[in-house]
Amino acid sequence: MSIYEEIEIEDLDFNPKTQVYSYPCPCGDKFSITLEELWDGEDIATCPSCTLRIMIIYEEDDLPELVESDDEEEDDEDDGDKKEGKKGDSGEKKESGEEKNEDGDGDGDGDDEDGLIKSTKKLAV
Repeated sequence: MSIYEEIEIEDLDFNPKTQVYSYPCPCGDKFSITLEELWDGEDIATCPSCTLRIMIIYEEDDLPELVESDDEEEDDEDDGDKKEGKKGDSGEKKESGEEKNEDGDGDGDGDDEDGLIKSTKKLAV
C-alpha cells in the first residue's frame, strides 16, 4: 500500500479531549489517528473519505500520556443502571425517570391531561 506523504507528528493537530491527531487531506477531509493507536505502534493515518494514507513520524517518548476517557467510565456506569433498573426512594422501579400514574398525566387525580375522567367500567348494551 502506498503512502501519500510522511508527516512529522509536530505538524498534526492534537485534540486532547478526543485524543486524536488529525491532518488536512487534499480531498478536503482529514487524516486521523488516535493516541492509543500511536502508543500501540501504528504509524499510518487514514482519510475516511478517500484512499490516501500518511505515515506519521514520531518517537514514543514524545507522545502525551494515554488517559482513559471519562466516556468509557460513564458508559460502564450507565450499563449498570440499565441492568439493575433505576430505583426510586420506595425501592420500586421508575420508568423514564418519573413514576407513572394510572391517569397518564402524572398528577394522580384520575383524569387525563384534558381533565376528562376515564371510566374503566364497560357499558351494558
